[in-house]
Amino acid sequence: MMPRRRHLAAVRSRLTTRAFPLRAWLMRRFFVPLRSRRAARLVYAAVLDGQTVNLHAVLPDAARLPEEAELLIRRGRRRYESPARVYEDRDGRLLMDAAVLLGAEAGGVPVDDGRWKVVLTTRTGRRSTRFPLLLLEPPKPYGGPTMPMSVSPVSGRRYRLGRTVTGHLRVVSSRARPSAEVVKVKLFHTGLIVDFRVLGAEAVEPWTEFIASGRRIQQPVTEVGDGMWRTVVPLEQMTPERRATEHWDVTFCAPGMRSMRLGRRLHDVRNPLRVFAMTQASVAPRGQSPLLVHPRYTPAGNFRVTCSRMPEAGRRST
Repeated sequence: MMPRRRHLAAVRSRLTTRAFPLRAWLMRRFFVPLRSRRAARLVYAAVLDGQTVNLHAVLPDAARLPEEAELLIRRGRRRYESPARVYEDRDGRLLMDAAVLLGAEAGGVPVDDGRWKVVLTTRTGRRSTRFPLLLLEPPKPYGGPTMPMSVSPVSGRRYRLGRTVTGHLRVVSSRARPSAEVVKVKLFHTGLIVDFRVLGAEAVEPWTEFIASGRRIQQPVTEVGDGMWRTVVPLEQMTPERRATEHWDVTFCAPGMRSMRLGRRLHDVRNPLRVFAMTQASVAPRGQSPLLVHPRYTPAGNFRVTCSRMPEAGRRST
């Protein structure tokens, strides 16, 4: 069954790749010229923080400065409105600015899974006019130490900007992928505590597992409120046995659910290992020799605990 699914997925991917240039050609050659006189052209469109759509557009020449303006976000019979600002620049052009917060969890427009069309509505007195928003070029990634966030930092939902075959803007919303997101790490001289959130999944009677060099340690978790869980790192069982240093990965587990590695992924930095760096410390677990403990993130954003035997302890044992 799996090879068949992979084959179908590969066929769909090839068809999409071939159809994309034709679709772009049709949009620019036919649909854009037909609609440009009645549509607002987007000069800038991006999702900056994973959940806020920022738009800047130029209205057609025939448009008049309105008394009110708003964006209409719709899918089927569901419709939501969000404020927009239309104003005149020094050259006499009408411009539109808007910022739309998405997601009920963040207090924004409660869009659910699917494709949502976005249009500009203006009003003057009793007269109202609708302007489709033309997205000629999709948002492009940029360089630097940060990058566009691909997910909401509040809910983990994914929002991206797309366009129809006619070039109209749409927002594509999809549910959060199951993940365990580290919120806080507390390192003491006697132990280590990790608080984290679980997104995109519901867990009943969960636990954590610490895995290194063929060893596996199960550890209970407790709820601490606001949707967060807490696990106490069992340092008293994590003293390296065969090597001077061992690296421990942490997974979140529950019956009937695929295990998830704890990590930090809801951010916009390109190098989490450097930006979210944590210092190492000498920790004395109860009943054990002191350890050098270094909690950190891998380049992929996974949470890892590195434990090393103290040099003094190694000399005493030889």
